[in-house]
Amino acid sequence: MAHNPDPLTETSVIKFKDQDFNSLRDHCLSRRKSFVDETFPAEPSSIGQKLLQRKNLSTLKWMRPQDLSSGPPHFILEGASRFDIRQGKAGDCWFLAALGSLTQNPQCLQKILMEQSFSHQYAGIFHFRFWQCGQWVEVVIDDRLPVVGEECLFVKPCNGNQEFWPCLLEKAYAKLRGSYSHLHYGYLPDALVDLTGGVVTIADLHSSPSSLLLMVKTAASAGSLMACATPPGPADRPRVMGNGLVSQHAYTVTGAEKIQSRTGWEEIIRLWNPWGETEWRGRWRDGSQEWQETQDPRKRQLYHNKEDGEFWMACQDFQENFSSLFMCNQIPITLDHGIRPHEKWCQMTFKNQVILGNSAGEPRRNTQYLFNVRESQGGSDVVVSFTVMPQGLKAEEEGFPLSFQVFKVDSQFQQFQERLPPTFFSPFRNAAQGKDYETKCNFTKSFHLNSGTYVVVPSTRREEAKFLLRIFLKMPDNDRNPGSSFNLRALKGLDIDATQLQSLLNQEFLAGPPGDAFSLDECRSIVALMDLKVNGRLNQEEFARLWRRLVHCQHVFQNIQKSSGVLLSSDLSKAIENTDFLTGISISSELLDLMSLRYSDSMGQVNFPSLVCFLMRLEAVAKTFHNLSKDGKGLYLTEMEWMNLVMYS
Repeated sequence: MAHNPDPLTETSVIKFKDQDFNSLRDHCLSRRKSFVDETFPAEPSSIGQKLLQRKNLSTLKWMRPQDLSSGPPHFILEGASRFDIRQGKAGDCWFLAALGSLTQNPQCLQKILMEQSFSHQYAGIFHFRFWQCGQWVEVVIDDRLPVVGEECLFVKPCNGNQEFWPCLLEKAYAKLRGSYSHLHYGYLPDALVDLTGGVVTIADLHSSPSSLLLMVKTAASAGSLMACATPPGPADRPRVMGNGLVSQHAYTVTGAEKIQSRTGWEEIIRLWNPWGETEWRGRWRDGSQEWQETQDPRKRQLYHNKEDGEFWMACQDFQENFSSLFMCNQIPITLDHGIRPHEKWCQMTFKNQVILGNSAGEPRRNTQYLFNVRESQGGSDVVVSFTVMPQGLKAEEEGFPLSFQVFKVDSQFQQFQERLPPTFFSPFRNAAQGKDYETKCNFTKSFHLNSGTYVVVPSTRREEAKFLLRIFLKMPDNDRNPGSSFNLRALKGLDIDATQLQSLLNQEFLAGPPGDAFSLDECRSIVALMDLKVNGRLNQEEFARLWRRLVHCQHVFQNIQKSSGVLLSSDLSKAIENTDFLTGISISSELLDLMSLRYSDSMGQVNFPSLVCFLMRLEAVAKTFHNLSKDGKGLYLTEMEWMNLVMYS
């Protein structure tokens, strides 16, 4: 078994049920007949018992779009949008919320939809692609849709636009899953993975609203799909609550901003409901007093009072009312201390794997997957993801059919390259701990692992299980220009306060022990030093100026470290000499001694945050003197001027 990391490349496309779209379409065109799909017939079996039992379908019929619409039908009209989607009678909000997020990534959406229409070479046949266990699968359907009365039973075209791509895509996904009933309740992560082939990360909703805001904005800039869910209510099915939210329901996350309110700055998040009209009734809702009173110049750009299912709410209210937020990308997204979408990962892929179960209860250890961690990267640096085909799962099965453990391989067992002996698995061996999520089709767990060799050992209580395994390993980037990977455009329109700055600096610049992290007080000091508008925040221009200094400070820190391994207080004079923005600035030996006491620890060592504060404060103090001094030799300040200068820096 090969254990070499595979490149992240698109795989070949499999034809579902061996149906070839081009040959079927050409056959229909030559006979001038519309395609009839016998593998997913226009019969109750394609809807499924779960929905047939719940709905009054006595008048059910199947109709093609040209027979449904008053005008000519369209596949896509003026671009595909989440507002083209309106949920029908199936409880597939988990799929539609993921699809709504996909519409914000046109490149990924086009991979699913492809080029097709109701005009050019139309023959009543359409095809769509979904990702299944490491392969893209192409699903062919006819365009007969289930109708009750004059309305589509499931996803329906929105008010008169006659745009049918969501209805047809839903039908293709129902065919892939087995029936429309197989879409009736499901898991958001499964839909996100099926639409992208990506890997899902769960955001921590217990973090601060500012951290949540930064997560969403940066994830959006990285092209991630984002969707969220409310917890179940007292009833066994979704219902509208007093605050306008729907219990046990999925929403698309479409944006986040920091906005000026009447009482100060507030973090808000924008969501879209696949139901279309039911919206949040709390703070920052459509037509709310908060929107009426805000003087934020971006109001016209952000606020649209429409009955379209999209609304804003305060991040704090979001955290109190939602149970989960999922982010999906082609590579894992680190959320341990904020978000880092530009990290380098390699991927080990094991397709078409089979594991045999053991009804006696003891897991078999015959199936093993070894991997190496070269060096710990901080935070979650290993992600293990198992995926199974939904078609291979029984409806009555609860939970994911596999479980797995990750063990570190001791030195005495590292000579075993393919399979570890039974003696390795002693009852006293501890498995690595991590954070995970589990659905019907996906089981993903992230770990922070030290350097060494590890083994993934899956097990199942079924007779057998077939699966795809992906192991993502965060790679060291020794050639990285410190801080250069951060996308400043993600901060457009966002003012950074000290708390957000602390999160950013600790994720972008530091890889040392926790004691070397930027403290909140240090970040408040840095904000005060760079805050030209004196409002306690850094705008994009001020932040970019700070970022250039931080990158330079890290070069200085690393260059001086090369000689001694650590930066000592005696190196501060060398640091001043090597800092470009301190050119022409010098200090006395007496002041240097005081600064050594102020910025070093009991061992006489200076960590990176302390060096940053020292160099930037020295620049600010020197420039302030020269700006205020009339003769360059001294200056006169009133008591209040002195207090303002000293206390706010």
